[in-house]
Amino acid sequence: MGEYYTPSSDEHIAREKDRGRDLRGSQWWKNRLGQGRCHYCGLTVPPRQLTMDHVVPLVRGGFTEKGNVVPCCKDCNSAKRDLLPLEWDEHLARIRAG
Repeated sequence: MGEYYTPSSDEHIAREKDRGRDLRGSQWWKNRLGQGRCHYCGLTVPPRQLTMDHVVPLVRGGFTEKGNVVPCCKDCNSAKRDLLPLEWDEHLARIRAG
């Protein structure tokens, strides 16, 4: 994590996880899953195997809202952990560079 990282409060994380449960039931999210594609690696995945990822992670101050959640495969979600978009891009670049 970056040196300017300040963890989110437990209350923020709990509230946003509740919002995530609500958003998962929305038609908007079902449509996103129905596309069957991981936002990060582009892999075609059965919709039931896609997870909801917060582009800006909850622990880094992110919110559960349409502009901050994307469907992704379990491998990408696990690898991304709590990385911010720039950190994730740097991680992918290191992997590609070998």
